[in-house]
Amino acid sequence: MFKELAVEEASRTLRNRRYGAARSPDARARRDTERAQNIRRAFERLGPFYIKVGQMLSTRPDIVPDHVIGELEKLHDSASVLPFSALQPVLRAELGAQWARDLRDIDTEKPLGAASLAQAYRVVLPDGRPAVVKIQRPGVRETVSQDMAFLRKAARTTGRLAPRFTEVIDIEAMLDVLFEAMRPELDFVNEARNMRRAAQLIAPFENLAVPEVLLATPRVLVQSLAPGLSIRHAVPDAFDPLERLAIGRDLLTFVFRGFFTDRFFHADLHPGNVFVAPGEKATLIDWGMVGRTDRRTGMLLVLVLLALAQRDGHGLAKAWMEMGRATARARPDAFASDMALLVPQVADASLEDLSFGVTLTRVLTCSTRRGIRTSPMIAVLGKAFANVEGSVRCLAPELSLVDVFKGEMRNVMLSLAAEAVSQEQMARTALEMMLDLESVAERMRSLIRNRPLTLGTGT
Repeated sequence: MFKELAVEEASRTLRNRRYGAARSPDARARRDTERAQNIRRAFERLGPFYIKVGQMLSTRPDIVPDHVIGELEKLHDSASVLPFSALQPVLRAELGAQWARDLRDIDTEKPLGAASLAQAYRVVLPDGRPAVVKIQRPGVRETVSQDMAFLRKAARTTGRLAPRFTEVIDIEAMLDVLFEAMRPELDFVNEARNMRRAAQLIAPFENLAVPEVLLATPRVLVQSLAPGLSIRHAVPDAFDPLERLAIGRDLLTFVFRGFFTDRFFHADLHPGNVFVAPGEKATLIDWGMVGRTDRRTGMLLVLVLLALAQRDGHGLAKAWMEMGRATARARPDAFASDMALLVPQVADASLEDLSFGVTLTRVLTCSTRRGIRTSPMIAVLGKAFANVEGSVRCLAPELSLVDVFKGEMRNVMLSLAAEAVSQEQMARTALEMMLDLESVAERMRSLIRNRPLTLGTGT
């Protein structure tokens, strides 16, 4: 019952966004603030999966009003702390009755972190090494599975009741992207697999690291301890200026490569998931939520950023529309004009002056208003962009995302070119050409068979 009430409150807020009653500005502001807080509390009370949904919606201003977005952004820090006694049965079930022999000196009073799906504690291993144990909250997997089923049903209902809305916002596809990104968070064996892959991809970066996986079961993960503290609490003056800039640049470059060439990226790299210390590599933790892009989406994202770097609003609009599709009521020329006005405002700004994640959502808002359905992957990409920017801003706010992208452009293009001439890609291209030729030949044969024979006579 509470789920239905929460959905109704969200629907009412969206309706009021479009058809707001005539009230005084102060009264309207108080009403909006109260409703935004109610929606945020509803997501918190609904549980871990809805917190993730709320976090994703905080990057969708084309769906959610600005005053609600501000509240949803607070969901990163909303998880309550379970008493350690509630987690002990999970340790016993996963590691056996003698789990305390292998995980010593746990600070049961104060976890290192409390997220919506798990809690983490500092421990000491039998050989004396400090480590971290991450324990899944009891019953969370079953709860999340039920919530996924409920939201799928709600999305189908919305599709039937609001066809014009779902024409430009594919809610079911957006949920599919979120479900896929969240899946490893429900099984720490998958998260450990993500960490090992990330460790390989991050190896070329001098200033970045991923914790070592020491033990993984479906509900318990033991990993090496990240040095330092959250980048949110870092003091920039404690770092050598060149060091902090290098960390910020590597963070942005790593995410770019994840989008464009590796097609595997950390989808939740907010400041709480980046640990730093002077003289140490920045450690990226919590690899439960990852995103994956396909080849075409990655290449179109390159075009979007290239257009931005070249101050080409019309080129940006064209690449963006290629990632989605124009609906029957689309206005591509108006969208291109929107981008022509937006691009000069963001091309040269530093992270201190501008959030590219927010800019991405502004593009999304314009495209939706102009009747263009955008790829559902944009929701995860926008979240990832906004999160990593927030992390880098804590340590190196003077960096320009576009400048870092320009510096990485050569490597991106070389990687894409190498992929294009690989044996697999060349074979695929040849097969596609042969299939196209066969299709043309078949159409010609059909045309000849079906066309009546006529003889012309000269006069």
